[in-house]
Amino acid sequence: MPQLSVIVYGPNAQGHLTELLDSLEARPLPDAEVVVAAVGDWARETAEGHAPETVVVPLPEGTGDAAARAAGAARATGRWLHFVHAKDSLPAGAPRLIAERTAELDAADGAGVDVLVFDHVTTTWQTAATPSRDGRLLAAVGRDSLPLDEAADLLRLTPLLGNRALRAEFWRAHEEHLTTDDEPQAAHAALLHAGRVACLNQAAYENRELRPESLPPLAPEDRFELIERYESLLALAKDRRAARTVLYDLMMRDLVRTFAGENLPDAVAREFFRRASLAAVRWRPENHEHPAGVEGVRHALLEEGAYTKYRAFQAANRARRAAKKAVRTRKKQVGAKLRDQQYRRALTRPVDPNLAVFAAYWERGVACNPAAIAAELRELAPHIRPVWVVSKSNEALLPPGTDHVIPGTRRYWETLATAKYLVNNVNFPNAVVKRSDAIHLQTHHGTPLKRMGLDQMEHPAAAKGLDFDALLARIDKWDYSVSANSHSTRMWERAYPARYTSLDHGYPRNDVFYSATAADVRAARERLGIPRGKTAVLYAPTHRDYEAGFTPRLDLAALADRLGEDTVLLVRAHYFYGGAASPLTGLRRSGRIIDVSSYDPVEELCLAADALVTDYSSIMFDYANLDRPIVVYADDWETYRTTRGVYFDLMTDHPGQVARTQEELTEIFASGAWRDESATKARAAFRRRFCEYDDGRAAERVVRRVFLGEPEESLPPVVPLEERTPAPTPEEASA
Repeated sequence: MPQLSVIVYGPNAQGHLTELLDSLEARPLPDAEVVVAAVGDWARETAEGHAPETVVVPLPEGTGDAAARAAGAARATGRWLHFVHAKDSLPAGAPRLIAERTAELDAADGAGVDVLVFDHVTTTWQTAATPSRDGRLLAAVGRDSLPLDEAADLLRLTPLLGNRALRAEFWRAHEEHLTTDDEPQAAHAALLHAGRVACLNQAAYENRELRPESLPPLAPEDRFELIERYESLLALAKDRRAARTVLYDLMMRDLVRTFAGENLPDAVAREFFRRASLAAVRWRPENHEHPAGVEGVRHALLEEGAYTKYRAFQAANRARRAAKKAVRTRKKQVGAKLRDQQYRRALTRPVDPNLAVFAAYWERGVACNPAAIAAELRELAPHIRPVWVVSKSNEALLPPGTDHVIPGTRRYWETLATAKYLVNNVNFPNAVVKRSDAIHLQTHHGTPLKRMGLDQMEHPAAAKGLDFDALLARIDKWDYSVSANSHSTRMWERAYPARYTSLDHGYPRNDVFYSATAADVRAARERLGIPRGKTAVLYAPTHRDYEAGFTPRLDLAALADRLGEDTVLLVRAHYFYGGAASPLTGLRRSGRIIDVSSYDPVEELCLAADALVTDYSSIMFDYANLDRPIVVYADDWETYRTTRGVYFDLMTDHPGQVARTQEELTEIFASGAWRDESATKARAAFRRRFCEYDDGRAAERVVRRVFLGEPEESLPPVVPLEERTPAPTPEEASA
């Protein structure tokens, strides 16, 4: 008997079933089975074309979701059931997480837990992998299993069957109450019937919302089903005060939103309001208080059944909101005009020769090449005062005492207008004026494998509406462009054609790879919690232009198992996903996987790692300075090369070993190939090409040339590669 049955049900809506089954087939799980209740010929043919062990239950076209779920469950043999709609998807490793958590519950509680609820992400026709708001609620409940009466707020979780797994015995005992085409009703009913409920505070489901305009339209009368749903649920919870109170709050919220947001014909709107009013009065808990403010007025009018008053209240609110919006718009226009005037006035002031503005990664804070240059300024040119541009949201993360400005403020524009030096690893806003006696230093933030700048014109998926005329105007302001190698110099001059001077000085941020001591390496590992004697592998994938959220392309749990007890995985998502819900939370408990997605600086992670696994990230060029093993995991090379465009064939000119599948990656580490002679030779060739100017003195050369005006010939020469000594490896540092 498998631990988990993944029951995929429904028609092949807009072809999404194919990618769902592909993802399940790509990461098979020994303790799980897949049952497809395929509605219609297209879904059946798609399911039958996948793994032979998949159980296919063919169903006639038009079979409802409830009947499809029931048919799939009837064929399932697992201890637990996870219902997955054919339009939806599963994050990588989700079945394993659910199977492991349910097995843990079985071992701890026997048959005590009936429902496991977990987090999810939402994908729409425009966006992908948006985190839900359920995480905090799940975290608040914790890992203990509880009766619903002690955790009634779980009813506030997004009502999907996909974000909960049901014990098979529980399903069979309550199937008649759970078999409804109204999924939110079934999802709530599952919790109300459950003896005990447990939580998994991790995203294990991807809910895909289809574009409403692509679906059959709802009839106006269909809105009445919302009232019927809640009346049915409230009847089920009539003797459970806590659950009834939560359901009543949810009902009132949804009734008010539906009435306000739906443009219903007047007759339907009146009938909806009448029925909603009766339900509001009939099911109101004793001593229940209205919420404060406008929402409370809405609730009171609904309970009163005052349709005409409610409409008048709506109209007054709309008029008030429109007036406030007009005032805000006017204030913004006046404010923008005032700021523009202030900036123009500031541009008439003399340039301050001792003022330097620094920014990195779109105002994230003190980081990357600009940070290394600013640090060197303190040593070589302390008379130059650095001011950092940082967004309001990142202000609290600045080192204590950092002089900084917030974008859009008066001081921000005045500082930009009068600074002699403007340093950035991306571009300053279009509105920034290039003064003739100011110096703009572009440091960049990586060595280009992927196409950049004007070269993106041939790759619209990467460009995403980039304004190339505005880009050219921005690069025309550059005076200097920093390069780590001659490859970068050539590519920058091709992708960003302008009259700037290329500084073949190396990347200042990489100086630490030659200056760090054994004590620095040990301290970095201690801060990360890497046990002494363990091998640390840093997994750092890059951004895909055809994806919008971070989903590990590896089954990290399986990889950790294969690498063994003596290996720790450090997993870092690309910074584009800084706000996304991490799918790694549940894997950190063992300490063998450490989520370092938010850890800065990344250079410290590199110092702590014995080896790097990446795909197409520029971190490989930086890490190569340490002369430690690098493995490229390129499972989608052809797709990436086509959608993003690349400057060279990484499959040929790689820095060590290349894996195209997880099995190949595992074998590279299991066999020792990750650090064998062929890997060493490939890394040596890679270092000769891409670590050309990085020798530990890049920041010094940049400061002397740009800020102190020293001529090129007087700068410290680049140390030949064979004469450089990188920072000690973790093994050397622990000796």
